[in-house]
Amino acid sequence: MTPPRRALISITSAQASLFNGKETTGLFISEALHPYNVLVAAGFEVDLASETGSYTADWLSQQPDFLNGSDLTTWTDTTSAFRTKLDNMPKAADVDGSKYGVFYASAGHAALIDYPTASALQKIAEQVWANGGIVSSVCHGPAIFANLLDRATNEPLIKGKRITGFTTEAEHDMKIYDELKSWNAELVEELAARLGATYERGAGVWDDFHVIDGRLITGQNPQSAASTARAVVTSFEKL
Repeated sequence: MTPPRRALISITSAQASLFNGKETTGLFISEALHPYNVLVAAGFEVDLASETGSYTADWLSQQPDFLNGSDLTTWTDTTSAFRTKLDNMPKAADVDGSKYGVFYASAGHAALIDYPTASALQKIAEQVWANGGIVSSVCHGPAIFANLLDRATNEPLIKGKRITGFTTEAEHDMKIYDELKSWNAELVEELAARLGATYERGAGVWDDFHVIDGRLITGQNPQSAASTARAVVTSFEKL
């Protein structure tokens, strides 16, 4: 039986100061907006949810390099379908995971804070996987895998699988590595190693790069959000 043609994009509800306290991290807007657009265009019903039902927009994600053109128009129009869903999204605990065939973890550095213990979001992802659906993430989204199990084996979902996500090299390039470590945050490459996954990456830290390992599909960075979602759609059609 094919899983429902319905997707849940998970949103980080955390926020924190970054860049030596000058800026605020939260949801990286395009990492939710790009998959939303791709999935809607492919005929999916798309919902958004965070652990608390709230979100904070990431400062960097609102800068012109990352938010421009039609994306900026959609973001600034608070009546757009995307903004309406984002601004009125439910708590994950109030969402029925059995309704979804796709789980897509959007991110932002803040995801390193709340995703590892976001048990309601993890429960949805576990259910999607158990029902034969696709579980995906982008950038810092793999933080959701910290306590996410494959119910069939009771082992970490990503154990023995190939994944990608934001590189440790990029954290150094952005000069925020020490700040992130001060949060006691586990970076994506560290998480992969701890849980027995194979971490892969593109040559450049900002290259559009994603990894498909069966029903597990992961993207490296904001530039990969749309291509990861397109891979989700292609893989879903083969289920």
